[in-house]
Amino acid sequence: MDNEKFIDSDLEIPQPEQACETLDQIIQSRRKFRSLLFHILYAVDALDYDTTASEVAEKLNNTYDTDIPLDGDIVNTVTDIAARRQELDKTLIPFLENWRFERIGKCTLLVLRYAIWELLYTKTPHNIIINEAIELAKCFSEKDAYKFVNGILDKISHQYQDQAAAEESEL
Repeated sequence: MDNEKFIDSDLEIPQPEQACETLDQIIQSRRKFRSLLFHILYAVDALDYDTTASEVAEKLNNTYDTDIPLDGDIVNTVTDIAARRQELDKTLIPFLENWRFERIGKCTLLVLRYAIWELLYTKTPHNIIINEAIELAKCFSEKDAYKFVNGILDKISHQYQDQAAAEESEL
């Protein structure tokens, strides 16, 4: 049997550089998603949750010629974070050693809420969530707040991973 009949000569094997470029594009795309989500979450929070995420997205679309789907992942995620903010804060508060909740800056709190939401409700690896939260904190929070964000999220992540492992061992 002639093996050449089974080889697709048009098939191009990607080079390592291409794989890295694709990975960089995915990372940049995900980072852009998180940044845009943060902006919408900030606006919804600044408007005391009287304005919905879809209303904010629509305003951004009209004002800045963006194309944020009003029923897409960003709007749905912000809507869910807004709905669960008290639950997310209750998750956060026990980890605030030597800190009062009221002392947390608004942007830092929003980064933490978003990251805690991701830790609890997505299958995204915790190290990626924490790293992206650190990057958001570096961009939008007070100076050195990223260290605080890292410490809090690391503790929460470990507790939930330990709980998941304990539940799994009971099965």
